[in-house]
Order: sequence, then C-alpha cells, then structure tokens
Amino acid sequence: MVFIAKQHSSSSASSNLDYDDNDANDSGLKLWSQASTLSKHQTFVKTSRQVINSAICKKSPKYFMGISSPSSSSSPLSSLLCCGLLIAVTLSCCVNNALGRAPPEPYYGRFIGQFTNFAHGIKGAIYAVDESTLFIKSFAYDGTGPDAFFWVGETPRPSPEGFIIPYPEDYVGIEPPILKAHNNTDIILRLPMGKRIKDIKWLSVWCRRFTVNFGDVFISPGLDVPKPRVLPEFKRLAHGLRSSNISVLDAKTFYIPNLHYDGAGPDAYFWVGNGSEPNIMGIKVPNEIGSLEPLRGYQGEDIEIQLPGKLTVYDIDWLAVWCVEYRHNFGHVYIPKDLDVPPALGQTKITTTTSPRPVIANCREVIPNKLQVKWELQGEYLQVELVGRITEDQYMAFGVSGANGRAQMSQADVVVAFYDSNTRVFRAEDYFIRDLAQCDGTNGVCPDDKIGGRNDVIVLSGDRKNGVTNIRYKRLLQTNEHLYDRPIPTEREVSIIAAIGPLNSRKEANAHSHTGTDHVVDDIRINFSSRSDNDCKISLYNVKDESGPTPWPTRKIMNENSFTARIGATGGKRGYTAITGGPSWGIAWYINDLLIPEITVERGKTYEFLVEGGDNPSQPARYHPFYITDSPEGGIGQKTGLEISKQKVYAGVEFDEDGNPIPTAAGRYCEWEHINVDRSGESETFEDFMKTLTLRCEEGEPGYLNWTVPTDAPETLYYQCFTHNNLGWKINVVSTAASLSIPTLSPFWLTVVMGMLSISYHLALKRLHNQVYLA
Repeated sequence: MVFIAKQHSSSSASSNLDYDDNDANDSGLKLWSQASTLSKHQTFVKTSRQVINSAICKKSPKYFMGISSPSSSSSPLSSLLCCGLLIAVTLSCCVNNALGRAPPEPYYGRFIGQFTNFAHGIKGAIYAVDESTLFIKSFAYDGTGPDAFFWVGETPRPSPEGFIIPYPEDYVGIEPPILKAHNNTDIILRLPMGKRIKDIKWLSVWCRRFTVNFGDVFISPGLDVPKPRVLPEFKRLAHGLRSSNISVLDAKTFYIPNLHYDGAGPDAYFWVGNGSEPNIMGIKVPNEIGSLEPLRGYQGEDIEIQLPGKLTVYDIDWLAVWCVEYRHNFGHVYIPKDLDVPPALGQTKITTTTSPRPVIANCREVIPNKLQVKWELQGEYLQVELVGRITEDQYMAFGVSGANGRAQMSQADVVVAFYDSNTRVFRAEDYFIRDLAQCDGTNGVCPDDKIGGRNDVIVLSGDRKNGVTNIRYKRLLQTNEHLYDRPIPTEREVSIIAAIGPLNSRKEANAHSHTGTDHVVDDIRINFSSRSDNDCKISLYNVKDESGPTPWPTRKIMNENSFTARIGATGGKRGYTAITGGPSWGIAWYINDLLIPEITVERGKTYEFLVEGGDNPSQPARYHPFYITDSPEGGIGQKTGLEISKQKVYAGVEFDEDGNPIPTAAGRYCEWEHINVDRSGESETFEDFMKTLTLRCEEGEPGYLNWTVPTDAPETLYYQCFTHNNLGWKINVVSTAASLSIPTLSPFWLTVVMGMLSISYHLALKRLHNQVYLA
C-alpha cells in the first residue's frame, strides 16, 4: 500500500504543476523540463518494477504460494485451493500456447499421401513443403526402368500429357537424368517452369519410353500448403537499423531485405529469444555467411539468416539486433503465434546480395596478406575471383605477363577490378599496357575500349566488407582481339602479374608504388587448367591490420559558458576508443558537435548544458540523460548498492528517499547518424568524418542543466550518460585568481608570521645601511 501511495503522490505532484506557454520565462521552462523528466523517470522505474514482479509471478507458479495480506483471514485450505487453481490455470495457458504454435515433430509439411506401387517397388510418403516444393520421405525404387522420371500433370490420371520434375535439380547436361535406384532416400522435388502444387493433380514415377505408370499419389484439390510469412520491418531504435518487410521463409530461415545498420555497435548480433521484449536471455544467430562475429555494417543489402541447432521460429517470440556487451536492443520484430510456414528441409534458395558463392578450389596469394586470386575453367571461359585488402579509392589488377618467364608489366593484358564509389557498382575493365605511362588515348596503361578495342570482361558479382573487396568476373580464353588481348593457355603454365594501386578521378588505374608490397615482383606461374592449386593459407578477412588507422586528436573546449550535448557515432578506432583507451557502445556524447571533447571549466562559475540525449525511458537505446561525475565510466542508473556509492555526482542526478538515483537532465533525442555505413576508417580527419554523418532530431524540447562548479571540485571530472557506461569524457577544472581564497590563520600562527616578516624587514634595512656606509 505504501508503494501505491508513493506512486500516486509522484503522479499528483506532476499533474499539479501549472505551466503557461505564454507567461513562462526561460528559467520557468527549464524548471518545468527538469520536473517533468524527474516525474517521468520515477514513474517508469516503479512501473517497470511492478511489471517485473508481475512477470515473475506469472512465469513461476511457486511464487503464488504463501502470499497473502497480513490482515487476511483466509483459511489454509482456501489458500491451498487458490494456489492450486492458479497453478492449474498457468500450466493450462502454457500448454495451450505451446500446442497452438509448434507443429508436431518431425515436421515435413502438409501430408499428401503414400505412393501406390504398381511396379518396381515404388514406396514413399509425400508432403507438400510449400507452394512449389514436394518432399518424399523414404523413397524406394529398384532403378530398372529404362526411361523413368518423376512425372506430374493436371489430367485426371497419370498420362503422357505431363512433364518431368528433374532430379537431382542441379544436373549437368541438356536432358534431365534418368531416375536411379533408391532405398529409403529422402528427396526434395521442386516443380519446374513456375508450376505450383495447385496446378497439378498427381505425382507419378513414369516410364516415358513405354508410357507406363510405376506408382502414383493423388493431390487433393484445394490442399492448404504451408506458406512463407511476411512480417513488419525491424523496429528502428538505434544505429540506423532499418529494413524492408522481413519474411519467415521456413521454420529456420529469415529473409531480411534492404538491411541498413551502421556497424558501430561493438558487440552486436542477430538475437532471438522469448518474452515481451528482447532481453539478455537470448541466443546468437549466425549472420548471412554463418559467422558469429559481431555484425558488420549493412547498406541496403538483402540477406538470409538461419536459426542455429534445432531452434525453429516456433520456439521464439522475437528477432532482434542486440548488443551483448551493453545489453541494448537496436531494433526488433515480433514473431506471430499463428505461423504455418514450410518446414526447414534445405529447400529454401533465395538469391541475396550476400548469398554464398560456389567454392573455387584454385587459389594463389600473389601479394602476401593483400591480394588472392582464385580461378577455374568453365568451358570456353576463365572465371576469376580477386580478393583484396584495398580501400574504395584503389584497384586490383591481374592478368598475363607481358613476357613469359618473368613479371613484366609492359605488353601485359590485365583486368583492373574495383568498386566504383560514385555509381556504387563493382567494375572489372579490360586493360592493355603498351608502356608504363599514363594513358593518352593511344599509349600507356589504357582500357581496351579507349584505344580501339573492347571490354571482354563480364562482372559476375562483387562484395565489400571489413576492408576486403571481392570481385568475380569471367572472360573468354580466346577473344579474337589479337591486338589488345593475349590468349590464355590451358595446356601449360603461364607467367602472371598482379598489382594494387590508386584510382584517378576518372576511375582509371594510376601507377602503383614500387615498394614490392603492392605488386608481383617474382615470376609466378599458373596453369589455369589446374583443379586443386591452392596455397591460400588464411582468409584475407582474418588478416589483422597491425598499423591501424591514425587516431584523431582530442578536441578541446575552453572559455565557453554554454554547451549542447547530443548523441553521435563514436568514430571507430580513430575516435572514442583511441581517445579514451576504453571500449565504446557505438555511440558517444557530442558536445557542441564535437566528439567527446575535453571541457575546461572554472571553479565558482556557472555553466549551462542544453541536453538532447533522449527523454523516453521506455526506449533504453535512445535514453541518455546527462550528468557530471567523478567516474570515468558513468552509467550510475544501472549501478546498485555499493557501486552507486563508488562515484560522486556533481550535477544532473538527484536521489530519492531510498537512495535510488533519478536523472534530472534529459531532453528530446538528437543523434549524429551515419548516412549509410561507418566511414571512420576512411576519414583521415574528424571534419571529413562529420561529412559522412547527418543530424536527426525527434520532436520535443531539450533538457537543461545549470551547474555551478564547486570551489572544492577535483581537477578532473567527467560528463557521462545516466543509463549507459562509456559515453562521455573529461572535464578539466581550474581555478582563477578570483576563485582563490586566503587561508584563515589562528592568532598564534598570525603572530609567528608577523614576527618573521618584521625580522626580515629589519635585516633587509641593516644590509642596505651597511652597503651605503661602505660606499
């Protein structure tokens, strides 16, 4: 009852606060803002505790036992009956909820029926996986039919008026292969030519040559097959996370189109779990390439991720992007309880911008730790994949040397591959190096199509992440362009050349340096018909850049009385971590639009902070009240007990009667966000980095903090975030002559000092008198 009364008192105090927009002066506005923030936070804290306590009771029936009012007169029997009823209801809800979500295991889709055998031992149970896919469990066939296939049609019974379902699907050749013998084989069949299950009436094992039906199963009209489910987009909470509508493709697979995320979270992952909101009791989900490394930045990419182990979408309530280290939700989407999606049998194949590419067995690391070349013959084409640690203003070049037996650039035929940051496409251009000079339209290092030839290179795919550019292309072995293209031999080894260099303003290859670390020096020979020529010991994604980017210098603010505090990107390895030597959460304070500058203040003076770090406690990722402390870590709002007492607060926080900290400086949310992905690694200066950011502010009013620096304040304080660690930096506290005070002396020491001054004075006079006398 006391708890309810305190909450009611807080609400009443807030509601009784009169505020007139027309008559309020600036100080009144600030006072109202602080009072509103305080009331809002207190209400949130207490309400959230009620919710937590309620959730505990609901989740665990044992908490109901022994709970009664001190004045209750209920008998033990009635209490026991009440507890039993509550337990029964709770278990009933849980069981019904579970039964309403997950299909029975094992789950293969909607059951169609068993094969009816007419010849050759046909057996198997058939399921509809989705609208265009069938699954046969434990298929059997003796394999002796001369021209047998899986055969479907829309006639009343199996007949020659059907068509083949190719199996296996990825066959090689013009005609699908004849069906071989099977003994209890699980088979996935994908209907060809855009056909759907509703378009067919039967599935048969059919001998095409003799028009004989070996076995069949009929499909009921109007069969309700499982279908992928379209969900809303990610809820947008932090770090520029957004997407288009997410799809549940099957029981384990999510398709996330148009994914945007700035990549600045230090420990962020795809994260799934149970409960009304994402929480720490979740499970990491591998990214689109199956890695559990922290998420990189995404710039409008389409990706597909799969739940790990035996986990399915029926076991979870939400999918989120979650920072494990700082326990924060960047955005999430809820999973409906009425799903009826296809089973996860490996049938889902969606082309995404990051779909795994076929593995190429041949690989040479031609420039150590910088450039790898992968290749394979495909008929009359040579397919090449260049993987290089390059920046966006660099290219990779690879080709046949101008002279066999040595690495010679002159007279070489090469492909120059790069990412065009202007058009945002991956390019691969055919070059002929007539001589080592800039292209003048006739001579030099020129694209073929600028000197009368043509570009015979076809780009197949491209990708750039974590500082590594990957471009796959193909070209003809013989191009019939004898003047500018050298034929690629397949019967012998040939000397190759490779280089990494800068692009000019026209996106053409400029001369590379000649240090020996950015081009091939030795004679490297490759037989392009090889099938397992591989000396690539490590992926370039795992190569560490030992040098690292140059940190930006710390900004400093002096002789200022007013400050604006907003949230912004940390600047990667050049910014927060380099300046402070500590970890970052991916966001930090921007004071007067500078990344965590050092502020200098004077004792005894008053300073004003306009705070725009968020004022909605229900969105923790966008709730950053501002306060001043002696703690280099901050985050007092998440501390408890002795941890709170370890730091001293100088402004921005009050304490309630129970000793709980309550923030007083919170306002609308403004953030310097990445326009697309984090470009800090490519920004030599902080000013360059700011050009890659944009300021976005929510509606609302800023918060205000007026702080008079105590005369006994230590030399170093910190501005920090109330709810999170490691968002702020130093405040240097200095004294002026006006702030210095003369110490008060006791009468005894005052007499001693005056006596010493008198003795010194008389000694000085005597010395002066002696000097005059001697003169």
